[in-house]
Amino acid sequence: MRARSSPNQEGVTLADHWIENHKRDSWRRQAKASGYRARSAFKLKQIQERFGLVREGDLVLDVGCHPGGWAQVAVELVGSEGHVVGVDLLPCQPVEGAVLLTGDITESITQDRILAELGGERLNVIISDISPDITGKWDMDQSVAMTLVADVFDFSLPLLKKGGCFTTKLFQGIGVEELIEAVRPHFSTVRRFSPDASRNSSSEVYLICRNHTPWKAPNQSVRERYEIGVNRLVGGDEIEEGPEPMASTFSVRRKKSD
Repeated sequence: MRARSSPNQEGVTLADHWIENHKRDSWRRQAKASGYRARSAFKLKQIQERFGLVREGDLVLDVGCHPGGWAQVAVELVGSEGHVVGVDLLPCQPVEGAVLLTGDITESITQDRILAELGGERLNVIISDISPDITGKWDMDQSVAMTLVADVFDFSLPLLKKGGCFTTKLFQGIGVEELIEAVRPHFSTVRRFSPDASRNSSSEVYLICRNHTPWKAPNQSVRERYEIGVNRLVGGDEIEEGPEPMASTFSVRRKKSD
């Protein structure tokens, strides 16, 4: 007896769910077998295989490092001569070869701790799998996520060496193109990439930025230019003009007296 693959309310069949769950479990099994804390480790590995962002001896900042899968991969890539600094709101179990900080990267106290850990050295690579707390309201969550990414760019770009690389997770939706345009002047190449380890149903995509060009940086911050672009997109900067005056043939007639 064949199982029916009737579509649900969103048009996704039972077969689609089975394939997605099987794929997800496959990456989880591989992560466990390889000693990685999360399946997301394979996303970074696939980004590295395609673009070669991290080299031995590099200084890497891992933003949104919990639970530590990306930090594990980064430590492997930089080797004994490299250094990995991670930061996340959630405390993370130690990763040998990395320093993992707990705090909000948008707050000055956390930024100062990162700067102290770097000790005045410039970063070779910034990797970010950061994501805000999800409320379930997609438009709001996606907007907050994009603004958070812009803030991470504004803090960390001044710390990135000339020629350095940056990769970050984005969620497809309103403002993606505007954020990419805000980031583009800072790098020679900026492109999107979806690793095989990402879920089919996920709207996530990774922005791959290579060859940092700090001398081309605009005066405005990434967030300012991003918000200007979004406001222009949704019409927030437009001022509606009032109706033009029109000539009228109406006139008041006085009543004739007897």
